Amino acid sequence: MDPAIDLALRAGLTLLFGAAAVHKLRDWARFRATVVAYRLLPASLAVPASLAVVAGEIAVATALVLPPARAAGYAGAVALAAIYAVALGVNLLRGRRDLDCGCLGAGGRDAISWWLVGRNLVLIAIALAGTTPTTARPLGWLDAVTGAGLLGFAVLAWIAVDGLVANLPAVERARA
Repeated sequence: MDPAIDLALRAGLTLLFGAAAVHKLRDWARFRATVVAYRLLPASLAVPASLAVVAGEIAVATALVLPPARAAGYAGAVALAAIYAVALGVNLLRGRRDLDCGCLGAGGRDAISWWLVGRNLVLIAIALAGTTPTTARPLGWLDAVTGAGLLGFAVLAWIAVDGLVANLPAVERARA
């Protein structure tokens, strides 16, 4: 993989997991309640599980910033996205579509859906792509511009898709 693309992938995933951790910490009680509501663990494990999720997100964001920890950061991103996809999928299969995904923290509520499972599968694919070896070449100013453009596009695409997914329930209600 080209090192400029790797840098853009790491920056994007760092922003994503870092922001996710901050959102959860800003409304800790709500996030802990979300973990309990998923009913995947006994309620007594909600606090340790909540702490593990946030610690994992912080660890992934930190590892992706540090080039020697690049592989661990990508592996952690794959693991967290897979855990999130499984947690969402299990509850969707249980018919529990009214749950808050826990993604937005204090910023808002996003009901779980198969779209969110798909989003996590895309994150897994992106993180797995990042595990490919990078070619050795120096980075120049054009790489910085390209990386910044790629990152900007990815952030805007994420916001657009997230907004569309968040509005799907309203669209479905309007159709009915």
